[in-house]
Amino acid sequence: MPPTQAESVIRSIIREIGQECAAYGEIVSETLIAFMVKAVVLDPSNGFNMDRTLMKSDVQNLVKLCMTRLLDTKNPSLDTIKMQVYFDMNYTNRVEFLEEHHRVLESRLGSVTREITDNRACAKEELESLYRKIISYVLLRSGLGSPTDIKTVREVTAALQSVFPQAELGTFLTLSKKDKERQLKELTMIVTGIRLFNRDCGKGGEGIDDLPAVLHVAIPATMHHIDYQLETARSQVYRYTAILEKAANDPHMRAELQPYMLKEALYNIRQYEVFLQIILSDIITGAQEVEMMTKQLGAHLEQLKMTIKSKTAVPTSQVFPIFIALSTLWTSLQDETIVVGVLSNLFTHIQPFLGAHELYFPERAMQRHLNGATVKTDVCRMKEHMEDRVNVADFRKLEWLFPETTANFDKLLIQYRGFCAYTFAATDGLLLPGNPAIGILKYKEKYYTFNSKDAAYSFAENPEHYIDIVREKAKKNTELIQLLELHQQFETLIPYSQMRDADKHYIKPITKCESSTQTDTHILPPTIVRSYEWNEWELRRKAIKLANLRQKVTHSVQTDLSHLRRENCSQVYPPKDTSTQSMREDSTGVPRPQIYLAGLRGGKSEITDEVKVNLTRAVDET
Repeated sequence: MPPTQAESVIRSIIREIGQECAAYGEIVSETLIAFMVKAVVLDPSNGFNMDRTLMKSDVQNLVKLCMTRLLDTKNPSLDTIKMQVYFDMNYTNRVEFLEEHHRVLESRLGSVTREITDNRACAKEELESLYRKIISYVLLRSGLGSPTDIKTVREVTAALQSVFPQAELGTFLTLSKKDKERQLKELTMIVTGIRLFNRDCGKGGEGIDDLPAVLHVAIPATMHHIDYQLETARSQVYRYTAILEKAANDPHMRAELQPYMLKEALYNIRQYEVFLQIILSDIITGAQEVEMMTKQLGAHLEQLKMTIKSKTAVPTSQVFPIFIALSTLWTSLQDETIVVGVLSNLFTHIQPFLGAHELYFPERAMQRHLNGATVKTDVCRMKEHMEDRVNVADFRKLEWLFPETTANFDKLLIQYRGFCAYTFAATDGLLLPGNPAIGILKYKEKYYTFNSKDAAYSFAENPEHYIDIVREKAKKNTELIQLLELHQQFETLIPYSQMRDADKHYIKPITKCESSTQTDTHILPPTIVRSYEWNEWELRRKAIKLANLRQKVTHSVQTDLSHLRRENCSQVYPPKDTSTQSMREDSTGVPRPQIYLAGLRGGKSEITDEVKVNLTRAVDET
């Protein structure tokens, strides 16, 4: 059957099942129906051949089986599948959620942004209207107050006018569209920083909630509530496990109890525990981020106070970066508020999928079955076999990993979400946590843990046998595919939340061991020139030293102890006869200067005529 035709058939089947369920008063999502169709086809007891084209009778049988399972309200397995589908459809990790949240905010602000960037205002009224739009944009983008609140609008207007007066709109309109958008974002951050600083000083902050105080109350309360529910779920898990272990050795109790129902309830509560751990981990991460951002916020506010103090004017280069940093921190606090709200809402909405436990297994019946049984926690089970470690010498062809020999021991992806594969296969589906301290088995690039040394040895004798048993069990109980993370074996049922973490399936162990190596000191002959000198001043010093040696005489002496022991020779520069020319004395004669002045005594006329006569003889006449 061509892919397009097969998709059309599947869509029609999903549509038909949805209509049938609606006729019985059950509103079922198409995602849940699609999951159930694949689950029914995978179950070998239903007799569907995935390599054969579905006939009309097969389609009718498929619809009937899906309807039976979807309308069976007294089935823990269906509750688990509904929980998995709901969680997969509504959970997103922090980074992707915040990216999507910011993208949605940008799309909502798109129309307001276009009205500002595409504006060609010229008249005074048009410029005033544009300025009001910029004020509304700043309010909407910051999320600090409503554009309809007069006090908030006045405060934003005053802050905006201090950094972007209306007279600068002409310059703003000449910018390109991208530069306009960039300046609008920058103005929003600066105005937000000013309002936050004014709020801290008690001079403004209209409509701004105290987010650090809100988060410091909301996060611990949410964590406490989730912790309480997590401990309650674990207590229920330990009781179910104790009853199943007791029933395994008591045939009469096994006949009365219907262990398969209790195991499905165990899968349900275990899946709930896993989801709570994911939510709690994200909230703890958020709490750490909030604590760090609160400290940075206080530090920036103190820095602003020290910078401004009582000054009437402060350079923008000093305060604008701090205002922008304040705005960025506050936006991150707003993001954390939204994340905590979404996670809390998700936690609330997965609780109804546990409502059938009291109906299936009342407290009185549970207490009766627990008589004589030992309830053990997961931690207690690990401590019991902490010292029982696998002897590597017993296995020549298999590789075992231990904490002291593997650097990334805690980061390895353990198969079956860390549950013991042998116990699950040998007891027809009992979930017991594996103990990595016993040893992690590496088999075909996958890693397995076990709850005891005996279980590890039994599994290692024939791993493929037990892996096949787990796979077949997962085909009958499809909720195990996500609970035990069997997505690589059932590619068609990989949830979106697991597809995003596909890279972690390829983490390889970094083994550690004590080793030593020995090499020759110098394999190749040395090529170091000892006489080389890079320092010019050192070269000059050596040159001066050699020049001084030319003026020295070498002497050799012999003592009584060294007499006739060896011949000594030395080399000197012999003196040589030289002559120099001394300076010669000489003299020259120059004429004596003689000047005669006539007419100094006056004459007959009233005006005195002075005559200057140079009587100095020429040089060549002397």
